[in-house]
Amino acid sequence: MVSRGSLARVWPPRGRWADAVPAGGVFVLAAVGGMRPLVGERAEPWPVTAFGWAMIVAACGALCFRRRRPVAVALGVLAATAAYYLTSTYDGPLMVAFVVALYAVAAQGQPRAAVAVAALSVVAVGVGTLEGNGDVNGVALFMLTGWLVAVVALGWARHTRLAHVHEVEQRAAGEERLRIARELHDVIGHHISLISVQSSAALHRIRKDPGQAETALAAIKKSSREALRELRTTLGLLRQVDEAAPTAPPPGLSRIGELVEAARSAGFEVRADTSGERVPLPTEVELAAYRIVQEALTNVVRHSRATAVTVHVGHAPREVRIEITDNGRGPHRTAPGSGISGMRERVRALGGELVVGPGGPGPGGGFAVRARLPHRNGAPWQP
Repeated sequence: MVSRGSLARVWPPRGRWADAVPAGGVFVLAAVGGMRPLVGERAEPWPVTAFGWAMIVAACGALCFRRRRPVAVALGVLAATAAYYLTSTYDGPLMVAFVVALYAVAAQGQPRAAVAVAALSVVAVGVGTLEGNGDVNGVALFMLTGWLVAVVALGWARHTRLAHVHEVEQRAAGEERLRIARELHDVIGHHISLISVQSSAALHRIRKDPGQAETALAAIKKSSREALRELRTTLGLLRQVDEAAPTAPPPGLSRIGELVEAARSAGFEVRADTSGERVPLPTEVELAAYRIVQEALTNVVRHSRATAVTVHVGHAPREVRIEITDNGRGPHRTAPGSGISGMRERVRALGGELVVGPGGPGPGGGFAVRARLPHRNGAPWQP
């Protein structure tokens, strides 16, 4: 018994088989329909029969190249089909080969060429009708025109659909790359900033106060271990389909205390509090809240020249409000760097709001990051 997985590996055909299988199917159909000269009473000489079979083989064989040279194949098949019907006494179904070739022209994104080839075939059949061909009358010519128009329309519709699917896939791939880049920026930027601050402190204190230097080195060790752990989790998104997925849960509000402790170990006075009733949140909201706090504290470490930071998380029935303020005296960090841009993208994806700029408690104006993240109490987020 053939399993579904084994069947999926061979059907639909791919590569060269995708060209050869339809051509073979058309050849079988044309060959079965062309058996009449070989059985029963003959109505045409053997050379004519041999020429007809040569045209069948030529037309069906040309279909193997229809995706690489669609227009040339369509013209060649049209010529072979015309030669077959003009010389053979028997009318086989070789017209199917031309229909397939014409469809391929439109499906490969060349509708004008497809219309031109179809018009050429209709004109040729019309000329034959006017010259006294009794096999095709005006009604048959009209029906042939309708069929060819339908074939071109179907081919162009398939091309349009595939182009749309490709565009959607490209856009999704681009969005996924941006999301992974944002995750890497947040993870690496935060921990490397803490490591930089702690290493500077260790170098400064290693002779004067070895105990404080040892504390700074321990914080560096912890930050580097955490950075590696989060980096492995983020890179797990790039695993192959058949590899095991990462088992560590994504960061959320329950781990903000780790960010606070890391900032404290870097020498900042950090006060964290929450308000409102905590409810289950969608994973996207949990991760966005964590990354916003992480990036805000990273900016404090890098740029603020602050001594104190306040982190507040407020829970409401359908939203979470996050506020990070510092008493820094540094320049206002309102330029849209990659960190702030990343926060804006996260908040915008959830339909929330983000305000960044001066507004801290410090005498120099300080800096504040305020975000509002709407949610649906644990339901998967649907922006």
